Amino acid sequence: MKFQKRILKNGMTLLHEERDLPVVSLSISNPFAASHESSDIKGIAHFIEHLLFTGTLTRSHEDISREIEKRGGILNAFTAEDVTSYWFKLPSEHLFKGLDILIDMLKNPSFNEEKFEKEKKVILEEIKLYHDTPQYHIYEKIQENLFEKPFGRGIIGTKETVSALSRDFVANFFTKKYSPENYIVTIVGKADFEKLSEYLETAFQTENKPSSSPLEVIKKNAESIEERPGLDQAHFLLGVHAPLQTSPEYQVLEVLDAYLANGMSSRLFLEIREKRGLAYSVNSSINSETSYSYYSIYAGTTKEAIPEVKSLILQEFNNIDNMTEKNLEEAKERIIGLKKVTSEESSKVMNELLFAYLATGDIEEDYYNHEKKIRSVSLEQVKALAKSLIREYSTAAIVPQ
Repeated sequence: MKFQKRILKNGMTLLHEERDLPVVSLSISNPFAASHESSDIKGIAHFIEHLLFTGTLTRSHEDISREIEKRGGILNAFTAEDVTSYWFKLPSEHLFKGLDILIDMLKNPSFNEEKFEKEKKVILEEIKLYHDTPQYHIYEKIQENLFEKPFGRGIIGTKETVSALSRDFVANFFTKKYSPENYIVTIVGKADFEKLSEYLETAFQTENKPSSSPLEVIKKNAESIEERPGLDQAHFLLGVHAPLQTSPEYQVLEVLDAYLANGMSSRLFLEIREKRGLAYSVNSSINSETSYSYYSIYAGTTKEAIPEVKSLILQEFNNIDNMTEKNLEEAKERIIGLKKVTSEESSKVMNELLFAYLATGDIEEDYYNHEKKIRSVSLEQVKALAKSLIREYSTAAIVPQ
């Protein structure tokens, strides 16, 4: 494995993990996303992401997707809190064809009025989908209960904010927020680094447009219960504010999670599902970017069992003193081994490199030094973090009416 990083002449950042396999994953990412949005335009970054797939000045939506898919590739994008990313995965010999597509999308979006209105309808349906699917909506609720608006409103926006966006406003907003010198190109796979650098420098010219800064993220704690007709299962989520990726405690959190709730051998899976049969699904997630971080534990259970499930989660945090050195080493091995197993997927590593760069800018130290950092975590650090995290928490529940 060989890693290279370069700031190009036009200001773009190029990150490349070289692999001797005939497959390449590449993304072009813009550090403007949901955390930069005020309440009245919430969802605009996600809307722009959708619109860039509707066509360019020379390509239709069908042309864009067909050029990738007829070569066996995947084309997609995502909007996070701190970055919007457009990416593809292709056989290596088609790298520059895929890059041509992304460059065209970013440089020449048509923002066709008819397509704009159709895509607005699509997003409004997507909002309904997330709301009507408790397993999705519960995560929107926990973020709302952990953070003040506008951050707590979620990435996709609302029916009101999306409906109010006009084609001209969004097109003008794009020209202000999408600036080549801010782009981060992340590539994992077989590629000529020098040729790629020259290609990108030729394709994008420096425009010296202003960058964006995330709005202040204000923490809070709240609990909510939402009743819905037609449900048989209750969905429960407990969340706590957690260390940022830039914090030395971030790896401590990873170890705590591996012990507490990550996997079928974790404490909470065994206590909630295996011993008591209170839930089918018990899992956890660490949600963290440059401006925020929270840790959550989910259980799909019954309405009547929620108090007991909540009590068991709190109990395991408070029983952290029962964690042993053997538990610690098993948790570390799980994290290290899982990272090795999942690193087989180049598009996953592509995204991990991107977020590691956004967090600190130091890939070698913070990404490729991960195993060393995990192994340095002590039992005392894990116990101290668990106790501090659970002092304040938020919950969200969606239950049958």
